[in-house]
Amino acid sequence: LLPVLSTSRLSAAGMSVVEHVREMAAAGLHSNVRLLSGLLLTMSGNNPELFSPSQKYQLLVYHADSLFHDKEYRNAVSKYTMALQQKKALSKTSKVRPSTGNAASTPQSQCLPSEIEVKYKMAECYTMLKQDKDAIAILDGIPSRQRTPKINMMLANLYKKAGQERSSVTSYKEVLRQCPLALDAILGLLSLSVKGAEVASMTINVIQSIPNLDWLSVWIKAYAFVHTGDNTRAINTICSLEKKSLLRDNVDLLGSLADLYFRAGDNKNSILKFEQAQMLDPYLIKGMDVYGYLLAREGRLEDVENLGCRLFNISDQHAEPWVVSGCHSFYSKRYSRALYLGAKAIQLNSNSVQALLLKGAALRNMGRVQEAIIHFREAIRLAPCRLDCYEGLIECYLASSSIREAMVMANNVYKTLGANAQTLTLLATVCLEDPVTQEKAKTLLDKALTQRPDYIKAVVKKAELLSREQKYEDGIALLRNALANQSDCVLHRILGDFLVAVNEYQEAMDQYSIALSLDPNDQKSLEGMQKMEKEESPTDATQEEDVDDMEGSGEEGDLEGSDSEAAQWADQEQWFGMQ
Repeated sequence: LLPVLSTSRLSAAGMSVVEHVREMAAAGLHSNVRLLSGLLLTMSGNNPELFSPSQKYQLLVYHADSLFHDKEYRNAVSKYTMALQQKKALSKTSKVRPSTGNAASTPQSQCLPSEIEVKYKMAECYTMLKQDKDAIAILDGIPSRQRTPKINMMLANLYKKAGQERSSVTSYKEVLRQCPLALDAILGLLSLSVKGAEVASMTINVIQSIPNLDWLSVWIKAYAFVHTGDNTRAINTICSLEKKSLLRDNVDLLGSLADLYFRAGDNKNSILKFEQAQMLDPYLIKGMDVYGYLLAREGRLEDVENLGCRLFNISDQHAEPWVVSGCHSFYSKRYSRALYLGAKAIQLNSNSVQALLLKGAALRNMGRVQEAIIHFREAIRLAPCRLDCYEGLIECYLASSSIREAMVMANNVYKTLGANAQTLTLLATVCLEDPVTQEKAKTLLDKALTQRPDYIKAVVKKAELLSREQKYEDGIALLRNALANQSDCVLHRILGDFLVAVNEYQEAMDQYSIALSLDPNDQKSLEGMQKMEKEESPTDATQEEDVDDMEGSGEEGDLEGSDSEAAQWADQEQWFGMQ
């Protein structure tokens, strides 16, 4: 009898210890749980009869939870797996049935950690380890009726990432059935081309039953436009929401507006909205990668550097600070560093479109075009309505002289996203590469400028065409008109080039100066100004004894250089993340 009594006493003591572990876990004392549960599991291994099967299951789960908290995901998966095996053995013995609710069930048995929750935690570990297939497999093993909203949400996101759109839609709809105000699930459905009206019908009951929710149907309508690429209507609809007193100064709406203006090519308003959002929430991270890119593109590298430092102080576990820092490196022509920073951002968030564009652009500029193409294609998969993703890919095709592939892609974008100033200009850009399609390029650019006379890319490409035709006066008129209501470094620089071509040296110098004031790092404006400073007047030139030197620095040389600079403006612009 003595050995039996001894085991009984140990078992009773074990129950008490497990309860302490459970209480510490509930109190969030993870480091304490890890130490104690680790010791108790060793004791159990040395004496299998020391704890009951239900106690071993609990200890394994609490120990795995503490490992999860310490971000030791692979170790946590191992312990969760052992816990599930223990639970299976526990079910077979039928010694503990927490769901029966009869009088024989002990309080401890009723507190057993949920097997469903354990599987969810395992799936979280797998996602952190970038093992999405394993995460899907473990969640798929949970019967549909037992799936909680968070399980369905995780499954929906995983299915979407894996390209299983039908399964993703089903899971998102199940989330909305259980939680009709799950707005991220609504966005998920809209991103998978589910009609806005269908999505709205799933929330109509809750909208009608709760006061002050009438805005939700308009909100759904707005983001339906976002995901169909109708930027103009999306902007108008979100503006109508943002103007309502109850939703005025909402940071998420301002961020969406900023992103939409960016996609529509309206950089000025995009920067304005990002600044408003940032003032309202100084800890804002979402969208700051695009904001940083826009600042870098304008040559405001000091502002980009300050933004990057501020974001790193907020969190270095998000992709945005790394992308912003990468933009600074890219526009400082440190492409290797930009490549590293882009890769780091992707490591933190594989769905970061801006990180993919940054890395793709860095690879392209380093001559690794085929690798760059892979990144731009992935960006297109994630954001099929963003024109800048297609621009990056087409630029790669052109860089590798694959004009046919570039033309096919540009035509597809034109048909898919519609005939607007941006798609017309993109198609014209490809047409300019082939002498046979020069006239078509001219027609497309004229259509683009009719729609948006101030669209910078269209103006630049039209100026390039006019430069080839040596129609400098027409080019000057075009650029002056474009600069009437905006100021842009590239436009001022190209205007300077054109003015040199017509011997307007003083005004050309002024234009180069303005360009450099907007972007002190613009190398081509600096080169243009240096040539002007070295340029000698015709009177002085006749007094020179060395005629060869005079001819080497004469008008024709400068004119040729100016044409080349205007024609190759895209090298300075860098086609990543372009609006």
